[in-house]
Amino acid sequence: MKYDKESLVLHEAVPGHIFQGSLARSMKDLPEFRKFYGNSAYAEGWALYAESLGSQLGVFKDPYNRFGQLASERFRAARLVIDTGIHSMGWTREQAQEYLKTHAPTQAQAEVDRYISWPAQALSYKMGQLKIVELRRKAEEKLGPKFDVRNFHDAVLRDGSLPLELLHEEVGKYIATGR
Repeated sequence: MKYDKESLVLHEAVPGHIFQGSLARSMKDLPEFRKFYGNSAYAEGWALYAESLGSQLGVFKDPYNRFGQLASERFRAARLVIDTGIHSMGWTREQAQEYLKTHAPTQAQAEVDRYISWPAQALSYKMGQLKIVELRRKAEEKLGPKFDVRNFHDAVLRDGSLPLELLHEEVGKYIATGR
């Protein structure tokens, strides 16, 4: 599927994981363990948010590429249902596979085993993305014309991987000072 490559690059490379991880590892003031600390809600939340920047960055040059982002979102929605179905609703592996086959037929069935073995992983991705989007909207609202997306992204990334509560606090400091 060629149409999803731009979205995948945004997620995995720049401004996604590779950019985020490289930035954290290069920070002089972070303790060593924080340079490599991982937390799905933050790291994957940032990567999903990074995918959503494709239109703003001029990456999605035509509807075909924008469709790739929407197809990725549809797949992630199916993963949320599978994750919840297995761990909260008592779905069997076969039920989850059938759901994936119906709602994201181009995706590998191995995804079901991934969510069987890693409870709430899909949920953590989406929680992180939603938190970053919420914080951006709050910053845009509070700062109005003083809002600068570059400063917002700096506030999200400058302390490395954080639990979402601490990220909320750090972005609150950015909103209070504008930097």
